[in-house]
Amino acid sequence: MKKIKLDIVGLSYSQTQSGAYALVLGEVSGRRRLPIIIGSFEAQAIAIEIEKMTPSRPLTHDLFKSLGQAYHIVVQEIIIYNLVDGIFYSKLICSDGKKVVEIDARTSDAIAVAVRFDCPIYTYEFILSSAGIVIEGNDFVYLENINETPEEKTPASTASSGFTSLSVDELKSKLQEALAEESYEKAAKIRDELNRRKAS
Repeated sequence: MKKIKLDIVGLSYSQTQSGAYALVLGEVSGRRRLPIIIGSFEAQAIAIEIEKMTPSRPLTHDLFKSLGQAYHIVVQEIIIYNLVDGIFYSKLICSDGKKVVEIDARTSDAIAVAVRFDCPIYTYEFILSSAGIVIEGNDFVYLENINETPEEKTPASTASSGFTSLSVDELKSKLQEALAEESYEKAAKIRDELNRRKAS
């Protein structure tokens, strides 16, 4: 089967499941999007790597990368290879230079590993045609702003409003403190406030 390459388009609070996040993958050479509901821990692990934040101690996926590098194992690609009853199935294609091994993984974990190894993410046509969404017209506006948390869906939206009175330097200082304390949700809110100010 022909593989279709995907990129990470966005990550936002899920509008359908409380406490979950929607990870949106986009077809590289097309207009289809593949939304996947993932847990908050995996969402943080993906966001931290995409935003190039440095946690004070390695997360599980960072440990996986370090272990792989120590034994000269690279993750060549991630394949989302099946969809059964709304659950996506994925595998890591790993190599030590001599042999290639496929390792089964949850899709959220596979993508958290993919962003750390900077490897491509693929799926197959039957998955995109059954679970993908075709983006047309003004729907691109939503995807461009997908990192902005909808106010009505934020369980602690009042917490982020406490950052609006701080200066940019104070926000950067608070961000470093949050990372040092491994308070990644707080760090994400501060990062969102900094990004909002850059955009305005």
